[in-house]
Amino acid sequence: MNASDGIRVTLSELIEMRHRVREVQLFSTPSQRSPLIGLHHSKLRGRGVDFDQVRVYQAGDDVRTIDWRVTARTQEPHTKLFHEERERPIFIMVEQSCRLFFGSGLMFKSVLAAQAASLIGWAALGHNDRVGGLVFGDNEHYEIKPRRSKQSLLQLLNRLVRVNQSLNTESRPETDALGMALRRGREVLRPGSLVIVICDERALTEGAEQQLSLLSRHCDLLLPISDPLDHALPAAGLLRFAQRGAQLELDTLNVDLRQAYKAQAEARSARWELLAQKLRILLMPLSTQSEMVEQLRDYLNPQRPVKKQ
Repeated sequence: MNASDGIRVTLSELIEMRHRVREVQLFSTPSQRSPLIGLHHSKLRGRGVDFDQVRVYQAGDDVRTIDWRVTARTQEPHTKLFHEERERPIFIMVEQSCRLFFGSGLMFKSVLAAQAASLIGWAALGHNDRVGGLVFGDNEHYEIKPRRSKQSLLQLLNRLVRVNQSLNTESRPETDALGMALRRGREVLRPGSLVIVICDERALTEGAEQQLSLLSRHCDLLLPISDPLDHALPAAGLLRFAQRGAQLELDTLNVDLRQAYKAQAEARSARWELLAQKLRILLMPLSTQSEMVEQLRDYLNPQRPVKKQ
């Protein structure tokens, strides 16, 4: 393992992520319905008119799509699928800003965000969906138009890697990079798109929250990225931080300071949960403390037994 592992991401690493798609049920299959796409279907305005196929009826399917001829012949309820259900533009919005260029767990937050975007992209492509997205940093964003091609996904991943490789601690952060990216996303999104937002947990400003509300008819999944140190300070004595000439000292042995820091983090998490409930968006916070695929599996398979530490 190289010393740089977990700090910077490489294109080969994101390409290899395609082999892990089968470990997580992100998208529905004829035999299993994903909670993520079940939520997305409930928010679609209408459906396509192009008939695709018939499959066994599943809980949550629209009863109006039942194929009564096949049902009568097989004595088992079957439903019709239309192209809109199988061919959605999937738009992955992923942050790569300097505030993500940090980590005390298995990897930097920027690497975790890139891995999550890659896994979702490969899963969508394997599900025959159009894949595109927007990579945004502190003062820039890059759009990739959704297409049903490996080249389009590789273009997105390549741009993601280039921005990731350029991250450094001397960058001057944009105060509301997420809000600006969401505003741009609203301008380019097509009806029926499924939007997935992967961003720093600390990115939820009032402006970003307003833009998410306006985008909620398209947005179905939020993945706020955090690190254990975002939620709690260790009692490690005097800690010194420096960035662009500015310095900060924290006495982590101060109990009141640690409690106030923890309370602020809990309020931030609660704000995400409240927003997700209000907008009926699926929320899956990811932490650098654990392996990304394991976390997604736990979210999408709640009946799965939890490993003992």
